[in-house]
Amino acid sequence: MVTESRVSPGAGRIPSVVGADLLVPLVDGRQVSHGHLDHAASAPCLTAVQQGVNRLLPWYSSVHRGSGFTSRVTTLAYERARASVRGFVGAGCDASVLFTRNTTDALNLLGRALPPDTVVFRFSADHHAALLPWRDAKVCRLGVPVRPQDAMRVLDDALAITSKGPRLVVVTGVSNVTGEVWPVAELADVAHRHGARVVLDAAQLVPHRRLDAAALEVDWVALSGHKLYAPFGAGALVGAPDWLAAAEPYLAGGGATARVTEDAGLESVTWADLPHRHEAGSPNVVGAHAMAVACDTLSTAGWDAIGEHERVLATRLRQGLAGIPGVRLLGMWGPDHPSVGVVSFTVGDGTGAPADQELVATALAAEHGIGIRYGAFCAHQAVRHLVGGADGSAGALRASVGLGTTAEHVERFLGALADLLRHGPRWTYRRSDEGWCPVPDTRREPEFLG
Repeated sequence: MVTESRVSPGAGRIPSVVGADLLVPLVDGRQVSHGHLDHAASAPCLTAVQQGVNRLLPWYSSVHRGSGFTSRVTTLAYERARASVRGFVGAGCDASVLFTRNTTDALNLLGRALPPDTVVFRFSADHHAALLPWRDAKVCRLGVPVRPQDAMRVLDDALAITSKGPRLVVVTGVSNVTGEVWPVAELADVAHRHGARVVLDAAQLVPHRRLDAAALEVDWVALSGHKLYAPFGAGALVGAPDWLAAAEPYLAGGGATARVTEDAGLESVTWADLPHRHEAGSPNVVGAHAMAVACDTLSTAGWDAIGEHERVLATRLRQGLAGIPGVRLLGMWGPDHPSVGVVSFTVGDGTGAPADQELVATALAAEHGIGIRYGAFCAHQAVRHLVGGADGSAGALRASVGLGTTAEHVERFLGALADLLRHGPRWTYRRSDEGWCPVPDTRREPEFLG
């Protein structure tokens, strides 16, 4: 397959994000630069995306079949967005691009399009978005591989003993818990040798590294705009059209139909062809356009520059955490395995007993203006495997960097965490039904929230 390419003038510049100069309040009355170390959950908006959306909004109208000039402009923006996303993931020119709400929505769409009797192979370390959409299929659960080589071996063995027929292998590009890069090409090779197809959950991969889906020989790619610095409610499923074209629409409604008639009180429906077949209802034009601008902006900036920016920050983050007493970094395959700037860890209270992860995260935000994430990150089985806790209550902390992260954010976080584990919170906190909260909480929300 031939992949699309784009000229990248000005490569080497790190794109800026909206809110880079944002100040947030602390409980002691001060304001500090917001240390947003939660990129793995949702990345901030690129400045270029904000500008691109602002340019589109005066022209915003309905798409497809509208006769007005603004409808023509909006339709053109929506359809051109498909080409940007297709080229960004390195898919072939024949690949379908279906706009969805996010990665979860994209994988659920594919789950609804599986041929009868499809067997799905997936690993227990996956995010719930890749773990759960296959309930209508027979699922072969492959556990959490101890080493990357074990992932290939276990998949090979499972495929070898499975009866022939439609089979789908679900592969994660990057772990949303540990940041470790999965051996996508190797797993795809194993799958194709057995005649199986591959869908890649690329949600955590594409914000950090260039993706060439054609070279990796994956059949579908699922991704989210909100991970990709385009938080306007769009995602995409990109890939082979045949299963999608043969399936009943993911949603039934306007736009998914070519013809609807009624005979003796019963509707007769002729469904539309791809991509409209699975995009019923008024589409999220703004989200699709925002996602396309993000794809083009990141490609223009160049992955070498983006990768080096994040490598420096992630290296300091991991090294700094490893040097704090009571901190245990989480990983499946060891510190030398390739990873991106997503780091999960547990903390102790200085006596060896586990500290309250939620209280630590709350105090970092309230006293230091640092935003991280706590819990099981919608990957409960992976966290339980890494942390322990058979009762399902296992949790950890996660810090993740990206284009909106500065060296000062990382250093402030490391210093604040070390001080917090050594001396405890400097403020008083009370537990409620909503979790820990500072008492008193002097911080006020911005005025636009009333």
